[in-house]
Amino acid sequence: MATNKKLVILSGAGISAESGIKTFRDSDGLWEGHDVMDVATPEGFKKNPQLVLDFYNQRRRQLHEVKPNVGHLIIAELENDFDVHVITQNVDNLHEQAGSTKVLHLHGELFKVRSTNNHHNILRWEKDLHWGDTDAEGHQLRPHIVWFGEEVPALDEAIKITEQADFLIIIGTSMQVYPAAGLLHYAKDDIPLYYVDPKPAMIVNAPRKLKVIAATGSEGMKVVSKELLAL
Repeated sequence: MATNKKLVILSGAGISAESGIKTFRDSDGLWEGHDVMDVATPEGFKKNPQLVLDFYNQRRRQLHEVKPNVGHLIIAELENDFDVHVITQNVDNLHEQAGSTKVLHLHGELFKVRSTNNHHNILRWEKDLHWGDTDAEGHQLRPHIVWFGEEVPALDEAIKITEQADFLIIIGTSMQVYPAAGLLHYAKDDIPLYYVDPKPAMIVNAPRKLKVIAATGSEGMKVVSKELLAL
């Protein structure tokens, strides 16, 4: 039976890695063979828009091939027992594919594009995006992705959701990307907090009820789900 207890999930690239989506950067600092500054900044888009569009077209095509993994599915199933809100740094739609109904994307979504003239003009887009694809007023469309150097529009909403959490799970993130990494410090001090990652980072000033589970998203969520349902 569902309760009104609010369970907030902060998810990062690690949870999608099991589904075959590469994590943000390889060990050499490159993102799928590209310098991040060339494909994930406004300056990169201005310098070589075709490179940027091609880069995200490849990412978008991949979403038609991948499926959610056990970690995504367990998170979705927890809606049967909790008021679950997912705040994700990921731009894929695997949480939604798994059945999660309240998903806030901090860094945008691959299946959406927006006008270069009006960032509020957002369109659903599941095919390749080309130079020359425009909004109704003739302005070029761009990926609906928050690039380095850009504001995170969903941050205020994410803070409000985190402040209301009765339980908090951090999963698949290095805790190095801000402002997302700072969200946990908006949670109430006395709530149970779980951190699931194969190579968990050290959390500075971590809440006293933090439990670290050094495991993949799928294996870690099996443990966390069992504990939450037993509370």
